Amino acid sequence: MPNSRRRLVGRVVSDKMEKTVVVAIERRKAHRVYKKVIRSTKKVMAHDESNAVEIGSVVQLVESKPISKNKRWMVEKVLEGPGGRVLEPLVGDTPAGVGSEEGPAPEVPPAGEASAAAGEGEEQES
Repeated sequence: MPNSRRRLVGRVVSDKMEKTVVVAIERRKAHRVYKKVIRSTKKVMAHDESNAVEIGSVVQLVESKPISKNKRWMVEKVLEGPGGRVLEPLVGDTPAGVGSEEGPAPEVPPAGEASAAAGEGEEQES
């Protein structure tokens, strides 16, 4: 049964503290009257027990009990590494059909052999 704690996704903007990262949470909302999309950013401090998250990583935070004066969030998992590098999915996070054992893919002849076979067929017709 999943817990009911709030979760946020944001980008790490600072990792200079021990076991703490600063994460920027971006929200987009349409203005009530003018319908212009307004972007707002909030920075929160989050606990990183392993101290392995780098600046630029996209992380998922989970709400927790107060850890210190300013920390109320914990890093649950890293969704994307720095520079937009997508990390390998964790066990159980793979979508259905991906990584399943259905046997090897059917073999396709290389381009040179396929064109040679097509050329022989044309000669027989002439």
